[in-house]
Formats: sequence, structure tokens, C-alpha cells
Amino acid sequence: MTHAYILTLSCPDRPGIVHAVSGFLFERGANIEEAAQYNDHATGLFFMRMQFRCELDTPALREALGGFAAQHPMAWSLHRQDEPMKTVIMVSKEGHCLNDLLFRWKSGLLALDIRAIVSNHRDFYQLAASYNVPFHHIPVTAATKPQAEAKQFEIIQAEGAELVVLARYMQVLSDDLCRKLDGRAINIHHSFLPSFKGAKPYYQAHDRGVKLIGATAHYVTADLDEGPIIEQDVARVDHSKTVEDFTAQGRDTESQVLARAVKWHSEHRVLQNGHKTVIFK
Repeated sequence: MTHAYILTLSCPDRPGIVHAVSGFLFERGANIEEAAQYNDHATGLFFMRMQFRCELDTPALREALGGFAAQHPMAWSLHRQDEPMKTVIMVSKEGHCLNDLLFRWKSGLLALDIRAIVSNHRDFYQLAASYNVPFHHIPVTAATKPQAEAKQFEIIQAEGAELVVLARYMQVLSDDLCRKLDGRAINIHHSFLPSFKGAKPYYQAHDRGVKLIGATAHYVTADLDEGPIIEQDVARVDHSKTVEDFTAQGRDTESQVLARAVKWHSEHRVLQNGHKTVIFK
């Protein structure tokens, strides 16, 4: 019986890495089904993603990979393709992104295992119930934020979440929580970053008379709206549109951008490269 795996890795670029990795897999009877690589000449780093089948079980393969990676200064991760990514979604009072993710998940379009929904409002407990997803209402104020975040992180840990999606969760995470979720939290910001960071970007865009509005999915960092960008898209607007028109039109863009970012992350197609990303689509 063979198992389907995804291997991702990065290391300093040098000749022979592809040969070494493919040779390692060949020696263990693996059949490579998909492979992609990228050489970043600016940083001197090499990135690779491979999908393959192998008879070795996960512990044995991990042990072998550990020894192989030690011969190269290599960061790597190995995942079973048949294991959906455990996910917690956080949301406030705008539910379009949450609703879209839940629908795509139940339709089999996202390789997720949505374990819980966390919100600082009660608005979407019925939506969560309709999908049989536990809903946790945790109010947040300036005075209670540390305690609220402690509860949020407790849920994330208890569910074994590999991914946390901020689906229009309109609270700024503390530096401490950002560090704890480093590399596994995705936010959707309703502007084409780096323009119009922070609060009310549609109002900022309308005030500047822009002709394009956008949405940006990025990893969460302690620097507000400055994490590595995963996906972006835009929609055209004109002088006749109100702020409310911008907001309504932007919802579709936000939902689509976030869904693509979540899909790529859950399929282990996104590798971080400093403050940028490498995406093997």
C-alpha cells in the first residue's frame, strides 16, 4: 500500500539539489507525481515542492528525511495528502468570507478540517450550527484583550489547529499572539496592500478617488497589514460609486482572494521567503 505525501523544502542554492532530493526519493521506492522548484537569485535560496507516493509510513520517512536534511542546511516539512488541515476561523460582524469558506469546505473544494469558529460577536452562531462547527463567543475589549486572547489560543491549541483564518476578524492581534501563530495565520485585508493599511480602507480609497479597489490575503505578523502577501486581486470602480458601493463590490473580491490563499496554504503550496512568499500553483 502506498501513501501520498507532499514534501516542501528550502535551503541555500547550489548545483545538485534536485538530483539529491529525487535520488533520495528514488532510493526509497517513491514515485514523484508533481514537482516544482524556484531559485531566488536575490537571496541565494532554493525552494521545492514535491508530491509523491511511497510505501514507507510517515514516521519512517520523517526519520530518513531528517538524516538527509542534516547533510544539507535544509528546512523541510512532510505532510500526508489525505490529511485535511485542521483549521480555526475567526470572524467579527462581516460574514461573507466565513460563509464562502464554509460553503467551499462542505463542497469538497478546500482540504480543510474546520474545527471551530471564534468570534467577538454572536452574529454567526446559527451559521456555524448549520455546518455543525463549534462556535465560541469571546467578547474583546481593551481591558479584557489579554484574557480573551488567552482563551482564543487555548481553543486553537486544543483543536490542534495548523491554520487560523482571520475571515474579517476586526481586532488587531497582540504581538504575543502573532508570534505564537507565526506562519499559520492568514488575514484578509480589504485593500490592495501596501495601500490603505489599517482601519476603514474603503473610506480611505474613496477619499483618494481610486479607480481600483482590491483585497489582500497575507500572513499575520506583529507589523499591522505588513505580513508576507499570498494573494491579491482588484475590482474597477469610478467616481459615481459611494463608500457603500465600494464595500459591497469588494466583498466578492475579498472572499475569492481569501479562498485562494487558504486553498494554496492547505495544499502546502506556499513557502515563506523572508517578507515575501513563493507559491507553487
